[in-house]
Amino acid sequence: MNLTTEHFIALLPLLITAGTLMAAMLGIAWKRCHRMTFLITVVGLNLALLSLYPVLKVAPLEVTPLMTVDRLAVMMMALVLVAGLAVATLARAYLGHQEGEGYPANREEMYLLVLLSVAGALVLVSTRHLAGMFIGLELMSMPLYGMIGYAFFQRRSLEAALKYLVLSGAGSAALLFGTALLYAEAGSLAFSDLALLDGGSHFAQLALGLMVVGFAFKLSLAPFHLWTPDVYEGAPAPVATFLATVGKVAVFTVMLRLFMELPVVNEGWLKPMLMVLAGLSILVGNLLALQQSNIKRLLGYSSVAHFGYLLLVVFPGNVESVEAAVVYMATYLFTSVAVFGVVTLMSSPFGGRDSDALYEYRGLFWRRPWLTAVMTVGMLSLAGIPLTAGFIGKFYLIAVGVGAQLWWLIGLLIVGSAIGLYYYLRVMTTLFLLEGRMIRRQPPLNWEQQAGGIMLLLAAALVIVLGVYPQPLLVLAQAASL
Repeated sequence: MNLTTEHFIALLPLLITAGTLMAAMLGIAWKRCHRMTFLITVVGLNLALLSLYPVLKVAPLEVTPLMTVDRLAVMMMALVLVAGLAVATLARAYLGHQEGEGYPANREEMYLLVLLSVAGALVLVSTRHLAGMFIGLELMSMPLYGMIGYAFFQRRSLEAALKYLVLSGAGSAALLFGTALLYAEAGSLAFSDLALLDGGSHFAQLALGLMVVGFAFKLSLAPFHLWTPDVYEGAPAPVATFLATVGKVAVFTVMLRLFMELPVVNEGWLKPMLMVLAGLSILVGNLLALQQSNIKRLLGYSSVAHFGYLLLVVFPGNVESVEAAVVYMATYLFTSVAVFGVVTLMSSPFGGRDSDALYEYRGLFWRRPWLTAVMTVGMLSLAGIPLTAGFIGKFYLIAVGVGAQLWWLIGLLIVGSAIGLYYYLRVMTTLFLLEGRMIRRQPPLNWEQQAGGIMLLLAAALVIVLGVYPQPLLVLAQAASL
């Protein structure tokens, strides 16, 4: 095919991210400088974000058979780039600003891994082809193995990387096997051709069933969630942020596209299977989060429940579903950045394990009141309390569920939210108790004047602003669903 100027404009975010990766790599080869590599990464991701404006003018456009840049892809690219920017900023705070303090080994490679994984996520959200899906998925997943094991001198980090490697590999194998069966049935890997599959074909349903298993591994839906708490606990805090935001948003987007275009998903036993996965994820995620005294494990189980809620939008498969999915993923992303950002600042400069035990947050209000405010806003939003972004997201999910008459899933969502309220309130209460005796680490006194702190305050402010005045986000979500 002939590539025109419009095609290159549509590819700008991916090209700029790839160019930034090359520039950062050459910069490291010339001179190792943490500050310079960080600046190259941040400038590149900001330019990629700005490039979305001209991309909007040419969308929708099929760039190659593997990539189609439409309005949904542009919206999801924006979320991925914002999350990538947040992770890069948090990584600098986590690894330490000054040479000779903080992380004791090479720090610059972390930014290369983040950029590479972001590039994979950009491919993933803009593909309507199973080959493109697999390339994007692996391009995003491979750097994650290195990022999770980046603290290689800690046993928990290496263990988490190994678990993610094995279980992510199992998920990819299931996806690949399902893809092969679909190709054998349809003779094509394009979503548009797969949409013509016979709804009564048991072969096609078996193939899609395997793909559902693969997606469930990647999204950590119950009962395929076992890796999640261990990996969240063992991964460095900024990497856990990446897993909770970029990784899940990108995978859910491609799954939503696939299921919306294939009517066979709503035939036979596939629909009940998806409903059981959604219900199990809500119950298992919330009930197991109740028992956690480690905040990263608690957030891991909480993410299982949240993506169980989100699975509800797959069943109606209409314009409102896409709108609700965009709203929910955006609100969850900003909230996760705020919550994990607090854990990151509490854990830096790098030294030993992260500050993830709940007792280490006891009395945080008396030491760092503004940091406590950010964590409180994040917890309220995760619980879905009104006047926070999380409430808007859940409201949209319930509206879509009512429209599709998914009564028992709505019931589970309400029960799950009520259970969630207990453990989110437990975290908040801990923050305001009298100071404990076992304070391991403190964020710097001037944390709010540093890049990581400013980004954290912005995320918390967005959570409140979108909860009070969600109209701009709703307009963007409506535009993405057209």
